[in-house]
Amino acid sequence: MKKLLLICSLPLILLGCKKTLLDTAPYDALASETMWTSDNLTDLGVTGIYNALRLGQNTGAASGLEMYQYDRFSFTGQTRDAESLLQGTITPGNGLFSSNWQNFYEGIVRANDAITNIPLKSPSSAVKKGKLIAEAKFLRAYYYFRLNQVFKGVPIYLAPFKIEEATKPRDTEQAVWDQAIKDLTDCINEPNLPNKYTKGNPGFGRVTKSAAYALRGKIYMYTQKWSEAVADFAKVKELGHTLFANYTLLFKEANEQSDEMIFSIQNTGVVNLGSTTQFFCGTRASFGSCWNTYLVSPNLVDLYENADGTKFNWETIIPGYNAMSAVARQVYFLRDGMTAAEQTAAAGRGADMSKYLVAGNEARISKAWTGRDSRLAANVITPYGNYNGVLGAGNQTVTSRFPYRTINAPTFDLQTDTQTFFYYLYRKFVAEGNAETLNRSYGPIDHPLIRYADVLLMWAEALVELNNLPEAILKVNEVRTRAGMPALQQTDPTKGTYVSSQANLRDRVRDERRVEFPNEGINYFDELRWNTWKNTVFRTGNGSRQVWGANVNSYTYGGDYLNAWAIPQVEIERNPNLKQNPGWPN
Repeated sequence: MKKLLLICSLPLILLGCKKTLLDTAPYDALASETMWTSDNLTDLGVTGIYNALRLGQNTGAASGLEMYQYDRFSFTGQTRDAESLLQGTITPGNGLFSSNWQNFYEGIVRANDAITNIPLKSPSSAVKKGKLIAEAKFLRAYYYFRLNQVFKGVPIYLAPFKIEEATKPRDTEQAVWDQAIKDLTDCINEPNLPNKYTKGNPGFGRVTKSAAYALRGKIYMYTQKWSEAVADFAKVKELGHTLFANYTLLFKEANEQSDEMIFSIQNTGVVNLGSTTQFFCGTRASFGSCWNTYLVSPNLVDLYENADGTKFNWETIIPGYNAMSAVARQVYFLRDGMTAAEQTAAAGRGADMSKYLVAGNEARISKAWTGRDSRLAANVITPYGNYNGVLGAGNQTVTSRFPYRTINAPTFDLQTDTQTFFYYLYRKFVAEGNAETLNRSYGPIDHPLIRYADVLLMWAEALVELNNLPEAILKVNEVRTRAGMPALQQTDPTKGTYVSSQANLRDRVRDERRVEFPNEGINYFDELRWNTWKNTVFRTGNGSRQVWGANVNSYTYGGDYLNAWAIPQVEIERNPNLKQNPGWPN
């Protein structure tokens, strides 16, 4: 699949692909005349459908449209910039809505063209055509899935159409789910679609039956068909998917084709075909001198349990911490040996300098991040933690300290582009040293859209809703065991791992998903699906925050209407049959 991506630029030229669906000539206008008429053109046309997964990617500035970037709206992530969705000021004219709408419909149009025209025009073998049509149906289902997650009902188009024909009203949310399920069922029933690909297979990254089962199971979660979801997730396991042994190494290029990966965006170190996670989640100490645009929320860091399974509590580390104001307790995060000028500046920012230790301040606070769930260190660069960065042409270990002094000798501080603020930084998907990526704009590490840990924890969630707690606990414990965490249990109420009720296990499964998937673009959509977004992200005092909890940007909940995105204003103006979601201005 990565080899196929190298020729993505060719189908984009041949097919007249464009950034949006309704701003230019329709995708199918040229494709219906010239595509699908040779075996090679058939391959290129299907590759173009996969390429739609990358629409919206921008290496000049953060687009806000790539999967990992949606963590900025979540409980677990944040961004350094103010976001209108989180400030309660967003309007239907915002590009977030129109770009998602147009990009996913572009993918749908490409898929429709293939599904319609491969049987009519392609000279490829019947076996190959059956497989490619199944792939196109999966991708169409995925694009409708992404639209329906946020817009909750969109027009369903199943055949190629021109701009003047895009006048359908919205179908219901359930109708969109039903159509996606139908497409995925067709994939599963296609005899020529492989069950899965193993590492090294040239087809790795293409659609498989296991991916179709996993996505269909995920849709059943949205429709609360718990038994159907359980059955589909069991099929994913039956087809050979397992957890990779080492969580930290899972997100390295060498292991991106492990049996844990079910469906991923295939990245390669070539311009416009790689990941931008390095660019926008790295630091000035990262290879390429990157931007820390997307950040870890203190919510996530505090959620990681102690290694014995008990809840983390700042009071255990620093008695009286929780009673202090967020501004005052920054004192605990300051570096050792601060100069008089640095201490004066910290006091001016509100730090309670009566509690500062000239020697030992770093050691005191560092205890907060030791003896914790191993996924914390794998996902997050914590204060006074080390990072294998780059200085000049060589590698250099740097340390996250505040206030920042210099990336050079003698301190070798981790340099960010937000030096006046002190944030938790991502470690996951950020390259170490100068050997893991060739360019900050196109990293080679694949981005997982569905992996087996996701399946296991959705499986557990469905079992919880069926009140089958023992089986649900087993699924959660598979994920916890990989992280070195003690198993949840129902026998000893004196331990932090004790599961007391169905409601308690429901909360534990949700927390397990939060700590397992940071920087993967999952939590925001989970919170919407659970109807918890208001209570978690907009809880009192929350916002984008520094490590000690002081807000840089505060959040304001605009109203429950935010749980369904606005139908883009530009689309309503083009198609008056589209009706706006409740609460949004017309």
